[in-house]
Amino acid sequence: MRLWLICLLWLPGSTLFAIEVKDSADQWVRLDTPAQRVVTLSPHATELVFAAGGGTRLVGAVEWSDYPPEAKHIPRVGDAARLDRERLLGLRPDLVIAWSGGNRPRDLEWLARHGIPIYHSAPRRLAQIADDIAAIGRLLGTTKTGRTAASTFRQRLNALRRRYQDAPPFRYFYQLWPQPLMTVGGASLIGQALMLCKGSNIFAGLTTPSATVSREAVIAADPEVIIAPVEHGQTGDPFRAWRHWKKMKAITAQRLYTVPADLIHRPTPRLLDGIERLCGEIHDRAPADALHY
Repeated sequence: MRLWLICLLWLPGSTLFAIEVKDSADQWVRLDTPAQRVVTLSPHATELVFAAGGGTRLVGAVEWSDYPPEAKHIPRVGDAARLDRERLLGLRPDLVIAWSGGNRPRDLEWLARHGIPIYHSAPRRLAQIADDIAAIGRLLGTTKTGRTAASTFRQRLNALRRRYQDAPPFRYFYQLWPQPLMTVGGASLIGQALMLCKGSNIFAGLTTPSATVSREAVIAADPEVIIAPVEHGQTGDPFRAWRHWKKMKAITAQRLYTVPADLIHRPTPRLLDGIERLCGEIHDRAPADALHY
C-alpha cells in the first residue's frame, strides 16, 4: 500500500505536483512542470516575465515589447491586434501570457483550442501587478525571484502612499489622447496611481477605463493640473490646444506635466516610476501654494 502511494505521488502529470495559479481573469492556470517556452501577447506581459526572473524563457513576444533592452531581440509574433498564428505555433510555447483586455477574443479561443495554457494578465488594481509577478514566477519555476519582485513592488507602493498621505489634494485632467480627446476613468490604474499623491480625477465618474470627452467639459470642470503622456520621440507641445484658455486654473498656474507613456500606461513595476515622477513634480517641486485657489 505504501509503495503504491509513493508511485502515485511520482506519477508524471499527477495533479498532486501540478503548478496552479489563478490569473487576472479569475481562471485557474495549471502546469505539470514549470514553463520553458513562453510567448507574451502584450509589451506589459513581456516586462512582467522579466521582472519575475523568466526572461530567458521567452521565445516570442508582440511588437513594442521593448523593455528591458533584451526584450527587443525576442522573435515577434505580430501585435495585439493581429497575431502571426503560424509563427506562434512554430515556437512551440508551453505557456502564453495574454492581455485579456487587449488581445482579440478569437485569438485567445484559437490558442485554447490548440491546448496551449494561457495566463491572462489584466491587473485592475495596483496590487494585482505584484500578484501577476508572483504568479508568473510560480509558472516559470522562478518562484523566489517572482516573490521578491512582488514584495519590492508592494513596499514601493506603500512607501508612496505614506509619503504623500498629507499632501494637498489637487484636481486633474489626464489627456490620454488629444484627437479625439480622450481621458481615463477614476477606476483605471492611472486614476488609482494618481490617488497615491492625492490627485482627484475630474472624470472620476466614468464607468469605463477610458472614454472620449468634450473640450467644453474639461474647461467647465476647470482642473488645477493637466497631465499628458508622451511617446518616445514625440515632438510638439501636447498642451498647445489648452494654452488659449488662459483663465483655466491649470494654465494660469502653469501646472502642466508630461510623463513617458510607457512609464504609466503599462501595468508593470515601472508604473511606480512614472507615478513617483509625477507626484514629485506636482508636489515636491511645486510652489507651496500652487495647488490652492
